[in-house]
Amino acid sequence: MQQRSVDQGFSAVAGKVPAPCLVLAGVSGIQFGAALAPSAYPQAGAAGVVFLRLLIAGLILCVLWRPRRQALKSAKGAWKTMLAAGTLLAGHHIAFFEAVDHIPLGIVATIEFLGPFAIALAGSRRALDLLPGCLAAGGVLLLSGGGSASLPAVGLALAAGAACCWAGYILVSARMATRLSGGQGLAVAIAWAALLSAPYGIARAGSGLLDPHVLWVAAVVAVVSSVLPYSLNLEALRRIPPRVFGVLTSLEPAAGALFGLLVLGQRLDRSQWLGIAAVACASIAATYLGPGKRRISRVRATSGSLTTHRSADGGCGRARAPQPGAISRLAAGPRRTPGRPDNHGC
Repeated sequence: MQQRSVDQGFSAVAGKVPAPCLVLAGVSGIQFGAALAPSAYPQAGAAGVVFLRLLIAGLILCVLWRPRRQALKSAKGAWKTMLAAGTLLAGHHIAFFEAVDHIPLGIVATIEFLGPFAIALAGSRRALDLLPGCLAAGGVLLLSGGGSASLPAVGLALAAGAACCWAGYILVSARMATRLSGGQGLAVAIAWAALLSAPYGIARAGSGLLDPHVLWVAAVVAVVSSVLPYSLNLEALRRIPPRVFGVLTSLEPAAGALFGLLVLGQRLDRSQWLGIAAVACASIAATYLGPGKRRISRVRATSGSLTTHRSADGGCGRARAPQPGAISRLAAGPRRTPGRPDNHGC
């Protein structure tokens, strides 16, 4: 009963916020944590910060959501999905934070965006759907300085690995969001990611993990960059498809560049600020060109044609305006009364 109230309470609060705003809040939290984490690198390195971040976030989520073994077992394929999500999260975190140690945060976030961009491009069905993706790609090119900067190959490779892992996590977490309620699956996934990153983090950081400054930074990063963003993203993925989610996260390069400037002092030139504007416009365009509005339009068109068809048949008398809730009932399909023939409501 208590767990159900937690699920309902979080869903009720998050349900009042538009899904795009949930995604943007998650993007801001992730990039702020990425900008704050390097302050602990001298003591624990990127590997140590990643391990502590995942460990603290996993403990908080497990206490908050209290995953139930019976509930997780009853959901088909839940364990495979959660373990896959945790594995991708561990790979993404290690690659991303190691990359930030070699190249600027804004550039890392830009390369990481290629993962969600690939999802957005692959999910397109109309030529118009490609417009936000192409606009965002142009913004990414401007944000990275047109590719003229000489960057370490190791940092580029790590950022590319983070992009692949992040794209995979988006797809897997979308499946997890539809099979499990609340954040139980997310809690298990992050706990599994912490377990996977433990050997690497402990071996690289050693006693630096017990440094008070490292613990403080890791705790803040865990909350603002893991607990809140992933919980918000999971709720958003219940309401929007991965394609739209992928394009909305194109604001990550902009957020990374902004927090890189404010926290790390990394300045941008004019072309990079134009790139920020381009990816912002791409995200707005993706929101307005998403499949939700087209689906509602098709339902309304079907409702109107069905009402006209009934009037033309003469079997139901005059055409009547749809009653409140008729569109949602039409989208769900007709309901039949047991023992009664289907006469289209006549």
